[in-house]
Amino acid sequence: MDWAAQYRPQRLQDIIGNGQAIRQIAEWGKTWHTGARPLVLYGKPGIGKTTAAHALARDMEWEVIELNASDQRTKGIIERIAGAGSTTASLTGTGRRLIIFDEADNIHGNSDRGGARAIADVIRSSRQPIILIANDLYGLDQSIRGLCDTIPFRTILAKTVASHLRYICASEGVDCDTAALQHIADNSGGDLRSAINSIQAAAIGADHVGSGDVHTSQKDERTSIFELIKAIHSGADDDTMLRYAREVDGTPDTIEQWIEESMSTLSGTEEKAYAYQTLATADRFIGRTYRRQYYTLWKYASALMVMGPAEAAGGKGIHARIMPPGRWRKMGTGRKQKNLRSGIMGKLGESYHIPGNALREDFFTPITKLIEADPEEYARVLHFDKDELEFFIGDKKKAAEIIKDLTKERREEEQGFVRKKLTKAQKAALEAQKNVLPSAPEPKESQEEFREEPPKAVPKPPQEPASKPEPIPDRSQKTLFDGF
Repeated sequence: MDWAAQYRPQRLQDIIGNGQAIRQIAEWGKTWHTGARPLVLYGKPGIGKTTAAHALARDMEWEVIELNASDQRTKGIIERIAGAGSTTASLTGTGRRLIIFDEADNIHGNSDRGGARAIADVIRSSRQPIILIANDLYGLDQSIRGLCDTIPFRTILAKTVASHLRYICASEGVDCDTAALQHIADNSGGDLRSAINSIQAAAIGADHVGSGDVHTSQKDERTSIFELIKAIHSGADDDTMLRYAREVDGTPDTIEQWIEESMSTLSGTEEKAYAYQTLATADRFIGRTYRRQYYTLWKYASALMVMGPAEAAGGKGIHARIMPPGRWRKMGTGRKQKNLRSGIMGKLGESYHIPGNALREDFFTPITKLIEADPEEYARVLHFDKDELEFFIGDKKKAAEIIKDLTKERREEEQGFVRKKLTKAQKAALEAQKNVLPSAPEPKESQEEFREEPPKAVPKPPQEPASKPEPIPDRSQKTLFDGF
């Protein structure tokens, strides 16, 4: 049997390493309620993220629905499996159901079309706890990250890995040298699962495992962009930085933008100027690569983009949070503004039956003035949301208050509780109408027991004698047989 599966922890208290993360997960599970934010567990592979999610489900006696990278995660599949599971009760009818999205940062391509948007929709409508697993936090779609709380998982210390390997070997009756266990732990990169697989491979058919029986290499894994940027700022040697640049999952132009963003943390003007100068030269090489399809130039661009900024940073380290390129955020804002303007023009054109070109060129300015003069009325008629109204009046707080009042008003109208608001002139007209109309007579007492004397009998009107009814003449139509 696979040792990694056999010795996988079943409870949170049995998980090796990451004690703070485990405590946070346990507290989240104990205090979870409908509407609570999902968790994102992120960190390198093999350090216990998925195991922790399943262990929490066992501790809490929750059922589990899991979607991982081996499954197709299109919009339809996510809505059918996870969406239904997140809004319905468990099989027991009383327990919870934990939704696990493993490798949530790996949703891309045609096989997962619409998956990120579907996950965000599931999160918003879920009445069940949700945990997402990711290797790279920033590989997770922004629409999902903003809806979740994050818990980082750190690599497990080599001595902790070696200690756990020793426990497994003792349980399996295999005698292992300390040096062999330490060698495996040192080369595991903190990946406990990989270390367990290595010791099992060395122990097959043997009662004793020594240093000569262990053949390992550095764990084959991709370097993250964060490690590369830290290496640039901390003064790593050129070979290490170039190796990191090759291992990062991304093209040189993408890596260059991350490095450029990190250069804003430099304090000296001259250092910044030198860093940006070398990045500009690297950018020219990247441009020539795409224009000429001569990808050999990429290695020159990579060398310039890491060595120049590293020299400018001076090995002082980076003391700020490493952020994605600012231009990416601006592009996102630009798309949002474009969609906002398009939606506004559509509403105005549909309401006033004005073609798009005429609306933009001739009518947009006067309509804007009218909306500024009476924003509440136009927001009501045109069904503006907060962003659309803010676009016209330029006051975020006022727009939010108006839309809040209108939303409340519409809700009351739907429930049948709203009363029509009357102007002062209408109220005055109603009051004047009341003064003109005669007052209604006061009602008389109708209960007989309050009368002092019994009522007198009312004489019946005399009835005329019934007269003998006159005979009704026979007016039936005569026929030929009447004469016989």
